[in-house]
Amino acid sequence: MAHRVGHLACARDGQPYIVPFYYAYADNRLYAFSMMGKKIDWMRINPLVSVQVDEHSTTRGWKSVVVDGRYEELSDRTGHQVQLDHAWSLLSKHADWWEPGALKPTASPDAEHLPHVFFSIFVVEVSGREASES
Repeated sequence: MAHRVGHLACARDGQPYIVPFYYAYADNRLYAFSMMGKKIDWMRINPLVSVQVDEHSTTRGWKSVVVDGRYEELSDRTGHQVQLDHAWSLLSKHADWWEPGALKPTASPDAEHLPHVFFSIFVVEVSGREASES
């Protein structure tokens, strides 16, 4: 999974919710960062998630990969400091790694005081498809 941007799908009470997010892949896990919000709230309730990554060629071809996995919050309070440090080191290799998780289209007045969350998605299953013009 050489890409950095995917679409994260979570669900609550049968309602799906999908958002784009930056991630880093290592050790059968996707690592990511986010501010508190709907996706974190929902993944805390239902940790089963999916991630979709796609690639489009200059012609009509495409590739798509879907990862099914389990959300796990990385917090030094829960004994995940080593994984949290690992996530930080992987994500921080790119200068803009924190921007999508830290910026919101409409910032609330207390946005600066909201805690950030590092999390991983343990990869359970991977599937994919591709199409070419030939």
